[in-house]
Amino acid sequence: MKKQIKPTYLFLFAFALLMLDQITKIIVKTTMSIGEEIEVFSWFRIYFIENNGAAYGMSLGGEYGKLMLSLVRLIVITLFIVYLTKLYKKKMNTGFLIAFTMIIVGALGNLIDSAFYGLIFEQSTTSNIASLTTDGYATLLHGKVVDMLYFPLFTIDKPFWGDTPYTFFSPIFNIADSYITIAILYLLIFQRKNLK
Repeated sequence: MKKQIKPTYLFLFAFALLMLDQITKIIVKTTMSIGEEIEVFSWFRIYFIENNGAAYGMSLGGEYGKLMLSLVRLIVITLFIVYLTKLYKKKMNTGFLIAFTMIIVGALGNLIDSAFYGLIFEQSTTSNIASLTTDGYATLLHGKVVDMLYFPLFTIDKPFWGDTPYTFFSPIFNIADSYITIAILYLLIFQRKNLK
């Protein structure tokens, strides 16, 4: 039987992922205005937006929808952490544990934005770059999630289904979202037998 990853290493891995997510979000939020764009390659851009909701810009309506989303994230993260400890005790393989940890970290990274960014940052706008403040733009659990990764792989100027140009892969997301996506794909492709 292969050795299982030590809990300390799993924690350090989770901490490093969370720091990477939060540092990139804080850098973008405090150096760019909403809608500002940095072209890295023609198919990859840093494009700053914020969203009120779930991954890849999806949202729930209104103030109560936002509160419910934040509370659901908190409950799911708590349940996942409890479940991760059970998986560890059951001697689940390292790949499965790492993927599950990435899902938790991804959800936690976005929860931190929702929970605290509204309290500690000014409102980001198209004309204002936010800075730290004691008088934030929103209450606890009502902050916006910072998104910045944009991969417009190619654009069809006149698609056969209409006159509006269509950009292939147009979601704008963040590093936390990518942790969740990568982990789920890994679990579905390489850990299907353990998902039972």
